[in-house]
Amino acid sequence: MSRRRRATKRVRQPDVRYNSPLVAHLVNAIMQSGKRTTAQAIVYGAFEKVSEKLEKGDPIDILLGALENIRPKLEVKSRRVGGATYQVPVEISFERQESLALRWMVNAADARKGTPMRDALAAEIVDAYNNTGTIVKKKDDVHKMAQANRAFAHLRW
Repeated sequence: MSRRRRATKRVRQPDVRYNSPLVAHLVNAIMQSGKRTTAQAIVYGAFEKVSEKLEKGDPIDILLGALENIRPKLEVKSRRVGGATYQVPVEISFERQESLALRWMVNAADARKGTPMRDALAAEIVDAYNNTGTIVKKKDDVHKMAQANRAFAHLRW
């Protein structure tokens, strides 16, 4: 661990179209090699497709509902005690929950081969909103792992 001061949290600038820091975080998660306009085109195109599919209106509310369904509450961290390594369940901060959920969403959309990224991202958002799909399964697997190892919760520090 560093002996220097703790890093300060920087305020994330909201995105230009929806004025939302969450959308800016999603754009940053999708962005590769600094190509922000390409990432924004992907996200905004995905939001248009999501609005067409669900016909609910505001895509920000749909994204929030999807994130609520895929945001993990617990995870396991490796702790070395004596000579053994234990998987210790720990609660996750809200910022890490959001980061993990968005990262899982982008990776799952990227894993859908043969479809454009904006279509794949829109499909992942709709699946997460409907509480189905690979991301929800991943969240459930993380929670099952934490539940299975709750006997080692006393090793948390």
